[in-house]
Amino acid sequence: MLPHQAVAPFDWPGLLDLIHRAFAGMEGRIDPPSSLHRLTAQALADQPGEVWVIGTPPVACVILTPQPDLLYVGKLAVDPAARRQGHARRLLDLAAERAQAMGLEALELQTRVELVENHALFRHLGFVQTAATAHPGFERPTSLTFRKPCKDPHA
Repeated sequence: MLPHQAVAPFDWPGLLDLIHRAFAGMEGRIDPPSSLHRLTAQALADQPGEVWVIGTPPVACVILTPQPDLLYVGKLAVDPAARRQGHARRLLDLAAERAQAMGLEALELQTRVELVENHALFRHLGFVQTAATAHPGFERPTSLTFRKPCKDPHA
């Protein structure tokens, strides 16, 4: 299955359900709790980045938001029933292609400190940890930032 961009009309409530299923495993593991509980289907539809999905209905998704020098990778989600099939890698490869097309130098994403399996996956896919940050009110790091350069294969 190839990624395709989610554009209106789209089943935004269904996409929100996918994200909730994919992120359910972090419930009770991360502190502070995820901002995912404040995300709405309308916010997904209105967000300023690009939403890409795999499958109809979607089994994986990612939100790509351009920033000055990089493409921010958000809400990378794979349905638990569709894991270990290369969907996350496919979406991250697409993110690198989109970053290159936009003239951006890197991909960046964040993951919570407690989600060590995510750290391992991102390192395996060529990301390097570049920062540790704390949510407001926390003195200890709560999130890790990972970055991966995007190289134009034709340069």
